[in-house]
Amino acid sequence: MDELELVVFDMAGTTVEDRGEVPAAFVAALAGQGIEVTSEQIKSVRGSSKRQALRQFIPAGPAQAQLADEAYAAFQAHLAHRYTTEGVRAIAGAPDVFRALRERGVRVALNTGFDREITELLLGALGWNNGLVDAVVCGDEVTQGRPAPYLIFRAMERTGASDVHKVAKWAIRRWTCWRAITRVWAGMLGFSPARTTGRCWKGCHTRICCLPWRS
Repeated sequence: MDELELVVFDMAGTTVEDRGEVPAAFVAALAGQGIEVTSEQIKSVRGSSKRQALRQFIPAGPAQAQLADEAYAAFQAHLAHRYTTEGVRAIAGAPDVFRALRERGVRVALNTGFDREITELLLGALGWNNGLVDAVVCGDEVTQGRPAPYLIFRAMERTGASDVHKVAKWAIRRWTCWRAITRVWAGMLGFSPARTTGRCWKGCHTRICCLPWRS
């Protein structure tokens, strides 16, 4: 593993089971503002900052910021309720992968569009707040969420990784790797356990490897 310094993993749907909690919380939060959204609209903002994603659906106007804050608070409440009452489960094998990488000298970070409060709820429920990974970066800790690359930059800062050619990003959604990586640098390796057979994009990164997904 001499070529890798850091692997950055997404959470919901990648290392944490996604049973529809996030889309349901989005729909409920926006319904509270009298806004209806389709599944396709929700899908289009998955992986991005949750606060920024919600704001996209709030009509422009003097009250937009206030309504967006109210929608985000409702989203947090709905999501916390779902996670608290229905539980949280890790994707099978995820903790073992974290440990195996760290045993080989590779640092491991999690990044997420969730804010710190929701993230800590998840980490506690999973038992991952005991030093299992080297860093956790949340959507409210950067100026802009995905597809901007700032979550990855912050993970590099917190883990001491300095060579972008030795950083890998692992995400279930190919566009999460694609859009973040291609905006900034060449040479990063992005992995995506996509729900399709393996394909590799050609772009300014070195490689994006799409692996068959096991449900």
